[in-house]
Amino acid sequence: MVKNRWKTILRTCACAASALLVSTLAFAQTPRPVQHKERPKVSEPISFANPHDLALAPKLAAREADWRIGPVVYQVMVDRFAPSRDLEAKRALYAAPRTLHPWSSTPKRGKLLPEQGLWTHELDFWGGDLDSLASKLDYIKALDVDVLYLGPIHDAFTNHKYDANDYFKVSPEYGTRDDVKKLAAGLHDKGMRLVLDGVLNHMGRNSPQFQDALKNPNSPYRDWYFIGPEYKMGYRGWWDIANLPDVKWETPAVQARLYGDPDSVIQGWLRDGVDGWRLDVAYDIGFKFLGDATKAAHQAKPGSLMLGEIYNYPEQWLGPMDGMLNITAGEVIYELVDGKVSGRQAASILERMVTDSDYEGLLRSWIVLDNHDRPRLANRLPDAKSRRMAQILQFTLPGSPNLYYGVEVGLEGADDPMNRAPMDWSKANDSNAEFVWLRQLTRLRKEMRALRIGEFRRLDTETLLAFTRYTDKVGELAVVLVNPTDAPVSEFLSVRDSKLMNNEALKDVFTGYQTRVRAGLIRVEVPANTALVLRPVLQDPTKEYTAYKRVQ
Repeated sequence: MVKNRWKTILRTCACAASALLVSTLAFAQTPRPVQHKERPKVSEPISFANPHDLALAPKLAAREADWRIGPVVYQVMVDRFAPSRDLEAKRALYAAPRTLHPWSSTPKRGKLLPEQGLWTHELDFWGGDLDSLASKLDYIKALDVDVLYLGPIHDAFTNHKYDANDYFKVSPEYGTRDDVKKLAAGLHDKGMRLVLDGVLNHMGRNSPQFQDALKNPNSPYRDWYFIGPEYKMGYRGWWDIANLPDVKWETPAVQARLYGDPDSVIQGWLRDGVDGWRLDVAYDIGFKFLGDATKAAHQAKPGSLMLGEIYNYPEQWLGPMDGMLNITAGEVIYELVDGKVSGRQAASILERMVTDSDYEGLLRSWIVLDNHDRPRLANRLPDAKSRRMAQILQFTLPGSPNLYYGVEVGLEGADDPMNRAPMDWSKANDSNAEFVWLRQLTRLRKEMRALRIGEFRRLDTETLLAFTRYTDKVGELAVVLVNPTDAPVSEFLSVRDSKLMNNEALKDVFTGYQTRVRAGLIRVEVPANTALVLRPVLQDPTKEYTAYKRVQ
């Protein structure tokens, strides 16, 4: 029995093993679904961005989203820009000692009135106002302008309004506060911004607050100014000018009314629709108060611009403020174009300025060649080639070109007041070479992303000033070459851009001149007194092949 039981067990195990073997073979013969790895379709875009591109892209995107970075700025003096559409209705506002001049006349220097602290030409008017300015917004937009910057408009005795009587009112000859609101709205509708000139370091001697403080030792405004026997005029004036008493920013009540209160000068106008402030003689206001005022402005209107008139080296001023008038860059341009400094030395100064300064602040700064305080460009550089070199640099260096009204028509004027002539509208057309040239520059600025938001890199040269503006895309590269000498210059230099392909062309946007890249190097021939802006030619129209097919 035992033997039979073992036979039964062995027979059962054998059957089970056989069944398992058959089942395993059957499973092995059953076809499994094939697991294919997903591959991108040819029609789907493939990114060719390298790690450097990927790291730079977010920074560039942030700059593009910031209207303060890289705009074209157009500066206007309201009294001189557009003739009033109803001059008779306000003629009484120009009664003596003011003088109202016909639009066709030009400013002339008057005589000094020492006891009043002003010149007679400061009381000469031409009658422009905010309404007439608003009628020209289509013209300004057609110039590819992004920011309209107005000279002072606050209630004041003079034509230039740098002697404010009341920061909260508009001078009656110009209009009203509602006119400013309408102007801001009109600009916004056309995709532009409005910046006002804030002359907050000093006021006008006719200010009711100053007059009360001067006459009344117990005046609540006594500590708003520097008043006392230690001053030869009985008070301290800006640059010792009698008409411009200094404002005492150290006084808490002054801080509150200028920038601290929600309805203060800076915050109140921002809440009315203004987009930013250019602060007059900001170097006199100093780092601390500029920083405090900038914080207050940003609280009232995030993304607003606080920019200062600074004649100093930019480095430490780009922090307290969003930006500044980059007069340093403008002076380097003039020294270069005048032949007083070599291209190599100018490049060294500019490179050091970029390295030392906050770069985002430089991009928010305005590059000034001429304005109401400086001779007009047509007078400063009467030679057309010199002007073009200077303007190409104004449009290609990091920052924003600050265009003074009338530069587009070649308006002339030496020192103040001749540089404040009324706009000549008869020359604002395509028959004027200056007008065509300026529009070419502003269009180029719109088309070339690198000029607005790009990085800066100096190129090593012997004679030329050379640099690049670049982004994360090779096709947006701009190579700027300036020969300020009176002879043609041939130079061999490294372009310092890894994505420029061998034997491919770089082409000047103005003349069509071309050179070819050899292993990242170029040989250029730059005519005398000429500036070139070279761009990569990504596709030869005569060929189907491009060496740029797999780089961004």
